[in-house]
Parts: sequence; structure tokens; C-alpha cells
Amino acid sequence: MTKAKITIFYCTQCNWMLRAAWIAQEILHTFSDDLAEVALAPSTGGRYEIWLDDILLWERKADAGFPEAKEIKQRIRDAIDPERSLGHSDTPVASRADEEQS
Repeated sequence: MTKAKITIFYCTQCNWMLRAAWIAQEILHTFSDDLAEVALAPSTGGRYEIWLDDILLWERKADAGFPEAKEIKQRIRDAIDPERSLGHSDTPVASRADEEQS
């Protein structure tokens, strides 16, 4: 099985490198055995996006801001291993689906 790649695009003009590096560290801490790489990709124009291969997981403009580590970890988990528990602060996939339908 091929391991996934995370790419974090961040705006250098906005000085978001530290924010991107922090979320990369959080992702690596949780998914180090499940990912091929986590890459930081400098960009401009207020761009802050997190991609899992060709799946857009987070876009600052569309998602109204920056992700909390918990939220982006859940989105990554849902894409690569939906049955995996992320620990005490995790919300199971079924519970989130029920909330979204309400």
C-alpha cells in the first residue's frame, strides 16, 4: 500500500510559515507511520491549504480560518484510516455524521 503525502501551502507574505510548521509537526506526531511525507510549500496571496494527495482537506478561505490540530487530524484519519481512534478528544466518524444531519 502506498503511503499518502500531506502538502501544506502557506502564504509567505502573511508570515504563516510558523503556523504551517506547527501543524506539520502535529500531523507527523500522530501519523508518522502512516504518511510518506509532510511537505511545506511556500505560496502567496493569503493561501493556506492542506492537501492529502489530491484531496483538499482544508482551505483557509472556504473553511473560515485556520484548523485546530484536532480537526485536521480527524480529517486525515477519516481519509486514511476511518476506524482509527485518535484518543480521548476524538469524535467517532458516526457521531460526526449524525451531528451533520441534525
